[in-house]
Amino acid sequence: MSEEYVPSPEDRFSFGIWTVGWQGVDVFGTAVRPPMPAERAVYKLAELGAYGVNFHDNDVFDFDATEAERDERIAAFRKALSETGLVVTTATTNLFGHPMFKDGAFTANERDVRRFALAKVMRNLDLAAELGARTYVFWGGREGAESGAAKDIRTALDRYAEGLNLLCEYVREQGYNDLRFAIEPKPNEPRGDILLPTVGHALAFIGSLAHPDMVGVNPEVGHEEMAGVNYAHGIAQALWHGKLFHIDLNGQNGPRYDQDLRFGAGNARGAFWVVDVLESGGYDGPVHFDYKPPRTEDDDGVWASAAACMRNYLILRAKVRRFRADPEVQEALRSSRIAELSSPTLAEGETWRDVQAAASAVDVAALARRGMAYERLDQLALEHFYGVR
Repeated sequence: MSEEYVPSPEDRFSFGIWTVGWQGVDVFGTAVRPPMPAERAVYKLAELGAYGVNFHDNDVFDFDATEAERDERIAAFRKALSETGLVVTTATTNLFGHPMFKDGAFTANERDVRRFALAKVMRNLDLAAELGARTYVFWGGREGAESGAAKDIRTALDRYAEGLNLLCEYVREQGYNDLRFAIEPKPNEPRGDILLPTVGHALAFIGSLAHPDMVGVNPEVGHEEMAGVNYAHGIAQALWHGKLFHIDLNGQNGPRYDQDLRFGAGNARGAFWVVDVLESGGYDGPVHFDYKPPRTEDDDGVWASAAACMRNYLILRAKVRRFRADPEVQEALRSSRIAELSSPTLAEGETWRDVQAAASAVDVAALARRGMAYERLDQLALEHFYGVR
């Protein structure tokens, strides 16, 4: 195996405890693998070369655990982190699994559900801060509806904003100064329609919050592709806004159910451009994988798929770097006038009057005839992706 494709902690790869710990349960079948204690996931991921982990509260201890059981499970998790050196990069709260959250958490019609959900988050924020997490993710998987009359969406968004504003205040008052929030959009599943379904919806929503500087986004490959949009473009826009606080990488084949394939499977060409954006765009957070080992896999298959996520990223990273360093590609970029886009449309000191006055001197016919040479450029990218260059 090429050393170029062997992961190390310097690559900042992280996994959710729920990924490798997924038992293969779906709406048509029961578990195919036994439950996995959080500490076992930590030890095994460290062996594979991972850097960190992300956890829901109920990945570590059961929803109805006693205080003694909760303390015992947290102690085992903490011990594994200490012995392996893995870090907790991120944390979140399970606000979707228990039947009480069938109508959502922050936007549930029932007020008592909303209050319980906020208290549940605050308690896990304390644990996340203790364990050194820097980002706290909110996936609103149950925040939505199946019927038009079931939820007043404008009022639901009021409650959503109220909940995040309260949690921002909690973090500030507790002095968790390094902790920030990331909204994870998804268009549907398990709800028929989920609130804040795409990166664009989430970015607009963040601007309405009391502390927008504390809140960013955590886009997932599969979720954006379920909506039929370009994930690489989505994370590029989030970077442009300064709001790409975290990423979830996996594989997806178009607008189907949420497949959660290992990264690099599914839309592999799209994955090439995802890595390109992450490598060139200044993202410096954990490279996090949120996938599910298929029901077909036993325990060995779980770890083979986790290792494959990291290996596929490294393979694509090597291809992206060779693509960008290729002299023929650089010449093709010049032919396509890519660098010209970086030049401001208005020169310093110009106004709309200057643009209007210059229009008469433009050779419209010449511009209309000129090709952009994108096909050559894209073919070079494909050849690097296919491994023939």
